[in-house]
Amino acid sequence: MRKCIATVSVSGTLGDKLDAIAAARFDAIEVFENDLMYFRGSPRDVARMAADRGLGIDLYQPFREFEGAGDEQFKRNLDRAERKFDVMEALGAPMLLVCSNVSPLAIDDDARAAAQLHELAERAARRNLRIGYEALAWGAHVNRYGHSWKIVREADHPHLGVILDSFHILSVGDDPAAIAQIPGDRIFFLQMADAPRLAMDVLQWSRHYRNFPGQGQLDLPRFLEHVLVAGYTGSLSLEIFNDVFREAPNRSTAIDAMRSLQWLEEQTRLRLLDAASDIPHPADVRARTVRRVELLDLPVAPVLTGVAFLEFAVDEAAEWLLANVLETLGFHRAGRHRSKNVTLYRQGSINLILNAEPASVAREYFAEHGASVCAVGLTTDDAVRAQSRAIALHCPRFDSRLGPNELRVPAIRAPNDSVVYFVPAELGSGALFESDFDLRDEAAPRAAGAGLTRIDHIATGLPVEELDTWILFYRAVLGMVPGESLELSDPFGLIRSSGVASGNRSVRAVLNVSQSQSTVTAKTVSLAGGASIHHVAFASSDMFETMAALVAKGAKFVMVSANYYDDLVARFALPEAQVARMREFGVLYERTGDGEYFHAYTERFADRFFFEIVQRVGGYDGYGALNAPARMASQLQPPAS
Repeated sequence: MRKCIATVSVSGTLGDKLDAIAAARFDAIEVFENDLMYFRGSPRDVARMAADRGLGIDLYQPFREFEGAGDEQFKRNLDRAERKFDVMEALGAPMLLVCSNVSPLAIDDDARAAAQLHELAERAARRNLRIGYEALAWGAHVNRYGHSWKIVREADHPHLGVILDSFHILSVGDDPAAIAQIPGDRIFFLQMADAPRLAMDVLQWSRHYRNFPGQGQLDLPRFLEHVLVAGYTGSLSLEIFNDVFREAPNRSTAIDAMRSLQWLEEQTRLRLLDAASDIPHPADVRARTVRRVELLDLPVAPVLTGVAFLEFAVDEAAEWLLANVLETLGFHRAGRHRSKNVTLYRQGSINLILNAEPASVAREYFAEHGASVCAVGLTTDDAVRAQSRAIALHCPRFDSRLGPNELRVPAIRAPNDSVVYFVPAELGSGALFESDFDLRDEAAPRAAGAGLTRIDHIATGLPVEELDTWILFYRAVLGMVPGESLELSDPFGLIRSSGVASGNRSVRAVLNVSQSQSTVTAKTVSLAGGASIHHVAFASSDMFETMAALVAKGAKFVMVSANYYDDLVARFALPEAQVARMREFGVLYERTGDGEYFHAYTERFADRFFFEIVQRVGGYDGYGALNAPARMASQLQPPAS
């Protein structure tokens, strides 16, 4: 489908916006009136600038408070429209968006509205222009798409059709199913916007919190499915009002925008081909829709089966410190890389790589972020397909320097420039490291581990403006599913935490952001120089045996207030002996349904990084979010004497 975006969706001056939109390979733009109004050149200059960048101009918007006007006001409205038509002809924009009247003076009379829109369309037709009528969710009298279609149908003019906006329809709980009954040629334009579910005034929600498809919680693939079944073949456009996007670098925002539309096309195509789809149309109708509309057919999302390894960027000093921490956690040195200054540490199925190679991407990462996780290896069913999908979704390919006989593992750059490796499942943790590492240390006598079995999840601290980018990355590129978004209390502000996980729950991640600059998360992001993994959670099958072993090895844990455990006894019917052991080791506890979660946190390494030890029991599927305030408050207090 032809991909379009409203200029209001990205930051910068109009010229900057066009550069970013063209670089992301959009086909066209909607010119938002304010962008033109504040541009010092003429509409013809804008048309020339767009054409020079290979961009069409599909729409000019918005035209407000038109229909339902009194007779005298209507005459003035027509004069206003003629001026807009002059601008559109200079721009080369074939369509004007007319949004439903929000004025308290608007007259609630469908016949009047239809007649006035007919006259507007008649005047537009004389200039070979078209009028698209959109129902705003807060319109004075017309605020549902069914009502706007009724008026357009009564107006009965070939140059008048409806414009559908997913936010205006889904934000008010309107069912999009009836869209499929609108003739496709009368749907003139389609605007897509996602959003988080928020309990607030819909106007404020719309003006400040829209985001790109795949970043929110609206069911946009189902919405688009209905529109396509109706017969729509026009542009697929984005109209996003978002305070964060208005401040963020427009190049990265435009890339996210394109990635979101690609993901939306793919998900809609899969729905149309799904025999079990819940859309109330026969399979042959859906099949014809797929043949009629060219929807993106991306390589299938990877099936992630685990974390093969984590790679830390270190220098010699940081390597020595981190190695000591890992040894207190029961990890053993398994071997050295055959051609690089890289060391492998292991326990259970956990593989941690410490990369101190001077001329490497890890050292570059260390220079910018300090000691931190610079790469993640994910095992998957088809590594080449996973990389191909990521590249198709605008992720840069990454190729590491290889020595003799070393394996080439498909890899890409993540949004923070760290590396994601796609490890073929058949390599496991054996062949992957046997090729590149001298593993003679594995055979040497060593102390027993502490019962850590695998990586349960990773947690990343992000600047506020990057949260939507990362959610879309995990969802579109890696095929993971966002979970519930929570607000957590830090002693100095609020933290928003969002979990994502693969469908089989073998790979999990937590994303944390904070508006306050004084919270633990914000300070972590500042110290890390941007988005960075701030802790890694290791799983144990017996929390208390593991904790006893770790303490015996010298591991240092954040100790939690005794008041926490007094409250815990009041909230849950736990055995006193169990609570006493939890208190002894600083273990926190959460229960949901039949699931339990035990977890504890090490003291911080390099002032910002720490490890978590966890045990999941039953069907527990969260991350102990309710205990995060206790952890953060404890981290900020000096250890008890």
